[in-house]
Amino acid sequence: MKQWEQVEARRLRRAETTREPVTLLSHRYPTISLDDAYRIQWHGAALRVADGARVVGHKVGLTSAAMQEQFGIDQPDSGLLLDYMAITEDRALEPGDLVAPRVEGELAFRLGADLSGTDVSESTIRDAVAETFLALEVIDSRYGFEGLTLADSVADNAACGRFALGASLPGLVPELGGEHLTLTVDGTVAASGFGRAILGDPIHSVAWLVHWLTDFGTGLRAGDIVLAGAVHASLPLGAGQTVAVSSPRLPQAVLHVA
Repeated sequence: MKQWEQVEARRLRRAETTREPVTLLSHRYPTISLDDAYRIQWHGAALRVADGARVVGHKVGLTSAAMQEQFGIDQPDSGLLLDYMAITEDRALEPGDLVAPRVEGELAFRLGADLSGTDVSESTIRDAVAETFLALEVIDSRYGFEGLTLADSVADNAACGRFALGASLPGLVPELGGEHLTLTVDGTVAASGFGRAILGDPIHSVAWLVHWLTDFGTGLRAGDIVLAGAVHASLPLGAGQTVAVSSPRLPQAVLHVA
């Protein structure tokens, strides 16, 4: 790893802990590659692990047209989920812990088997899903969202801040492309979308992640949580709100904001 990548990872880690945003990476390094950005991300995760955090899975971001249009980025990215990011329903999210929180309704999975390699079939991926969830992801850019590029997002752990899962259903719930998710804020419908908004089928998001990680010599592991992506554009998150995502077949996920 290059020294400047380590410096940028430490800069982002300080921004996360102090809640003070930093200037865009892409402004300092206009020609930065995605490989550079992912190395910054992974070093940042290693810094968190050194502080006692544990990696529990992955997120795939920018998987829907709505999210890509919102941020002007035309391809997915991925980030790492750490244990301290998980918010249970009996615990409130502290908005002061984040820089610029926004919320998304998503579909998520827990894997029951390892997945790696460019030749992993969609059938194998479907068989590997042990549980299916509704999820709320709170995205948070330590750069702020104005002018964000793909490299900025990647370096900043794909803007992952926190996440909340609903109760799970066993295995892979079939035909998730037709599942209609509804997000409410304080009981009022604020956004909605179908599972097919996530790369045509949320399982395609897992496949993209497996193949992408293979390029870096790694993969997914049994027990990993995978947030597959949002079905709508993100919404600003405010103090005192209660946000929920529901669908016809899956238990809702709820997030209370202090």
